[in-house]
Amino acid sequence: MWIADKWKDYAVLDTSDGEKLERWGKYTLVRPDPQVIWKTDRLHPGWKNYNGRYIRSSKGGGRWVTNYLPEEWTIEYDRLRFRLKPFSFKHTGLFPEQAVNWDWMQERIWERMAEGSETGTGAAGTGAAGTGAAGIGGKADAVGNADIVGKADAVGDADAAGTVRVLNLFAYTGGATLACAAAGARVTHVDASKGMVQWAKENARISELPKDACRWLVDDCIKFVEREIRRGNHYDGIIMDPPSYGRGPKGEIWKLEDEIYSFLTLTEELLSDKPLFFLLNSYTTGLQSSVLSYLLNVTIRDKRGGRTEADEIGLPVQGREHRSSGEDISLILPCGASGRWVPEA
Repeated sequence: MWIADKWKDYAVLDTSDGEKLERWGKYTLVRPDPQVIWKTDRLHPGWKNYNGRYIRSSKGGGRWVTNYLPEEWTIEYDRLRFRLKPFSFKHTGLFPEQAVNWDWMQERIWERMAEGSETGTGAAGTGAAGTGAAGIGGKADAVGNADIVGKADAVGDADAAGTVRVLNLFAYTGGATLACAAAGARVTHVDASKGMVQWAKENARISELPKDACRWLVDDCIKFVEREIRRGNHYDGIIMDPPSYGRGPKGEIWKLEDEIYSFLTLTEELLSDKPLFFLLNSYTTGLQSSVLSYLLNVTIRDKRGGRTEADEIGLPVQGREHRSSGEDISLILPCGASGRWVPEA
């Protein structure tokens, strides 16, 4: 399992009987989690003294019960800042388990930037520590961090030599977008929800990322990919975090089981001649890591070679350790699955 264990502002404090107790900054929340099928004793005081709890309704949906919980607050992950609020259907605007993928993508980008620096083609201002994408030029600057665009302008592959270009599809509030941009990549962020794209853009602002590091696009992901193929655009890294079910800006219906294979086949065409990675996430029951691995193998590896790996992603549970080989090891809460393709065999 790939474990997101570097958080300081977030922690799973305990889990029991269909719920998890979490710390988000200085606030504690209780939220439903279908993975929690055990009924351990609720000894942590946060179970009684929470700031917010999402209670499901027998008729569907649910409601938040709050106790000194602000409408919005922020947390940090390694210089990245995220605005949070209690959304409908239990969400807060961030999936903290994805931090394990953010770290992995940043390492890939930094390695490519270092290679470019050695050959004199790297983007200025990135450095070995991944301090941002200052100095990256190209025609895409005209889009920059301006008002959200409904449909992407044709920017081609005009970025400066050595620039890492990343496409984030179904990009939500931008955790992966921010991580890649902070590592020095030029990121195109696409989501069908204008509200979510606005939220991601604000996360980038409070994280003090370069204004020209991202393009923010409200668009149907399938139609966007089709247009990018016609334009001849390519990306070094592609992130795909598709929902189980959703609708595009004009009511287009997305059902994961019906669309994912054909969409992966289509999106593979956007990979550049020197690709870095393809990341596929799943929170859909039945689409486990072995399925993600098979999908990436038949849609990308069989065409381009390289290597595919997939696993569950998870979060450590504080205060729930067990003994293994003489060590205290935290129990891990599974939170979905990820599949990764890289060009190296």
